[in-house]
Amino acid sequence: MATVTPGPAQGFSELTLDFLAYLEFERGLSRNTLEAYRSDLQQLGEFLRRHDSDALSADGPLLAQFVSELADGRDGRRPAAAATLARKVACLRSFYRHLRREGLLDGDPTRELRPPRSRSRLPRVLSRDQVNQLLDAPQGTGHAAMRDRALLETMYACGLRASEAISLELGELDLRAGVLVAHGKGSKERIVPVGSRARATLAAYLDQARPAFVGVRDEPHVFVNQRGQALSRQGLYKIVQRHARSVGLDASMSPHTLRHTFATHLLAGGCDLRSLQEMLGHADIATTQIYTHLSGERLRDVYFDAHPRAKRDAAAAG
Repeated sequence: MATVTPGPAQGFSELTLDFLAYLEFERGLSRNTLEAYRSDLQQLGEFLRRHDSDALSADGPLLAQFVSELADGRDGRRPAAAATLARKVACLRSFYRHLRREGLLDGDPTRELRPPRSRSRLPRVLSRDQVNQLLDAPQGTGHAAMRDRALLETMYACGLRASEAISLELGELDLRAGVLVAHGKGSKERIVPVGSRARATLAAYLDQARPAFVGVRDEPHVFVNQRGQALSRQGLYKIVQRHARSVGLDASMSPHTLRHTFATHLLAGGCDLRSLQEMLGHADIATTQIYTHLSGERLRDVYFDAHPRAKRDAAAAG
């Protein structure tokens, strides 16, 4: 593959930093995406060093080997999930597109690069009864319980990502109008309705619990920890997992499970795909369409659980 010789020699770390700066300041990618791409490129750098290569001389077969090793889980690593591999391939394509744009390459070693095919797994979704159990789990009138109730209700009511929940600020929440402003991927804003149960728990939390946590601090974030500081991603995960365990749900359930459940329940209730796309903040409706499959699976489960002759037929078929 022909390369264009740059002026001063540039190492892999310099190329990476320049690429990440471009993504941050010109493309406006989120901090989470930047960190993921940084990690992906660090892995690539380690791989290239082991093979006595560098970013500007690596060819398509070598990069395909890199992706294949990630998929197979070599060197004692766990095999990467399909979504992770897809992201890493997207990162490589974007990185090499940037190198070509900067005049460092005149060929594209990622042109034929594809993530290995694997059976896609549908995300986990809670039933209506399980959602009710989880949302009712924070019991009592303590400040932490009031915060946790408001947090879980809001995430389910609005389909928020973890990052959107912890970054939500007071000025972005209008309980009287029943809406909030969520900041999605790529700093994109969207307005999402807030249901009556979530509004009630938020009002109680903001009136009683949050002031006790924050005191006289000037803290803009809605959800805070017991020190009055913005709730961290780790803190959010611990809250969700603790209450999931308390009601006998899978302890590995993540905040994203509530987002998947929100989307699936809306579709099952008659919400159209375009409206759901807007509420989830998906740039491409193809991303939203996975929930049509989830909703179909859920409806089949409900059918066989509820219809007496369906259950009898299913047993006979078995």
